[in-house]
Amino acid sequence: MTASARTEDPGKAATGLRGRPLSRLSFGGAPIGNLYESVDDTMAAAAVMHAWQQGIRHFDTAPYYGYGLSESRLGATLQGLDRDSYTLSTKVGRRIEADAGRSDHADGFVVDGRRACFDYSRDGVMRSLEASLKRLRTDHVELLLLHDIGALTHGAHHPQVFRQALDEALPTMAELRAQGVCGAIGIGVNEEAICLELMPRFPLDAIMLAGRYTLFEQQHSQGVMAMAMVQDVAILAAGPYNSGLLGGATTPGHFYNYAPADDAVLERARRFYEVCAQAGSEVGAAALQFPLAHPAVASVVCGLRSAAEVDSAVTRLQAGVPAATWSALRAAGLLLDGAPTP
Repeated sequence: MTASARTEDPGKAATGLRGRPLSRLSFGGAPIGNLYESVDDTMAAAAVMHAWQQGIRHFDTAPYYGYGLSESRLGATLQGLDRDSYTLSTKVGRRIEADAGRSDHADGFVVDGRRACFDYSRDGVMRSLEASLKRLRTDHVELLLLHDIGALTHGAHHPQVFRQALDEALPTMAELRAQGVCGAIGIGVNEEAICLELMPRFPLDAIMLAGRYTLFEQQHSQGVMAMAMVQDVAILAAGPYNSGLLGGATTPGHFYNYAPADDAVLERARRFYEVCAQAGSEVGAAALQFPLAHPAVASVVCGLRSAAEVDSAVTRLQAGVPAATWSALRAAGLLLDGAPTP
């Protein structure tokens, strides 16, 4: 094939979660929780509704995203639609509390008067999901994820957190699945190590892995991708632009892994732009389409904050990417040998 890779329908059914298919492109709800900048209710609602109109059928959120704001905005917008016309995922592992004096935005969310506290207890899981369902205006979610366990987040406290996840949080989530309150369970994380530590110890339906299986990097996800294939665990590949690094139209963004990118990262990112330009393709289109070529990946989750960003993502997913792009990236040492390409 020399002209272009296959185009993708954002709503095309992909790998299912216990029989429920996910759209190939998913709406990431962190930006409408005022991640890094404020978004008003009208703009957030327009983004969500436009996504649905454009064929995006899976919406991901978490209590942490704006301390409930993302969930509330999703619930308010989606409530007028047929509940069977979309799927939802949210997360547990943090409880949201009022904090009248808080306005430092240290977590990245431009929301005052609230804070998020880790809680992986049985009661914490139950209370968190109950509050999420109220904000989402529904009685169930298709996927429930345990949020941000692992040493990357918890450092020296990881052993205690991991033990509580195994003893309390995950068994409680399995009970909720058996009751039909959620259709599937899993974890939502930013590192491979916790996936490899947990998967032999507790059966998961899905893993949302942010920033680790992307066009920019595959080296820190090879183990989990292989194990996911063996265990039939659906991977939701989140953060396809690596914090915006490969999100710009013609030049790299300034952030990587939620922090300013260093010179080495920026130099490597520039190589992607050079190679893609020479092959006649756009980096953003390649970044969105690349993860979907892996048979373990059920959906690519892209954070979206406006109708314009929805249009950009849909256009990129459907854009023709010349087949020569993938071979050129591989020849330049920018793709791992053996990484599937469209």
